[in-house]
Formats: sequence, C-alpha cells, structure tokens
Amino acid sequence: MLITFKCRATPDVVMLENLAQYLVGIVGKRLGERGVITHEELDAAITKLEAAIVTDKQERAEHDGHFHEDEEGHEHHEIPIGLAQRAYPFLDMLREAKKENSDIMWGV
Repeated sequence: MLITFKCRATPDVVMLENLAQYLVGIVGKRLGERGVITHEELDAAITKLEAAIVTDKQERAEHDGHFHEDEEGHEHHEIPIGLAQRAYPFLDMLREAKKENSDIMWGV
C-alpha cells in the first residue's frame, strides 16, 4: 500500500507503507489511518531523522570497511540503499514545512 504525505508548503510525498511506517516511527509517531506532524513538532522530528541518517551512514561506513569485494571467502553482494537516500524526500518535506509553519498530514 502507498502512503501519501501532504503539506501545503510542498508537493505530496508518496512512499510504500513499510518505509512510511519506519520513517514516521523514527520521528516518534505511529502510522495510523490518518496522522499529523504539527508544525510545533517539526524541530524534534527533523533532529531525530537527521540523527538516524548519521547513525545509518556510520554503520554503513563500518560495514564497507569490513567488506572487500572479491575477497577470498566473500561473495559479491549489493549494499542496500541507505536511509539518507530513502528518507530525503520526507526530510525535505519536514524542513520546508518548518519554514512555512505548516503541518504534515497523511491518510489512507
């Protein structure tokens, strides 16, 4: 299922339910049938999401340091897309909403 986040300051952001649930959870919300991140909550939401991205990047860098492609005993595998890439449209929406003092809403 797709979840659409709406904000009058930005175009809609549409993502798969599992990613939406993960990102909304990071910022301290639950993905229900309907929900809102109020403009008063945006500072904390942005801080939490940015911190999660930094942590993800650090963990990915550590993983990359321990894995060498074609190394004896290691099979090639693709490294999944990082949180920064997946979260960017949502983080951008949070930042723009903050600038405009807008709320972000979603609904099924």
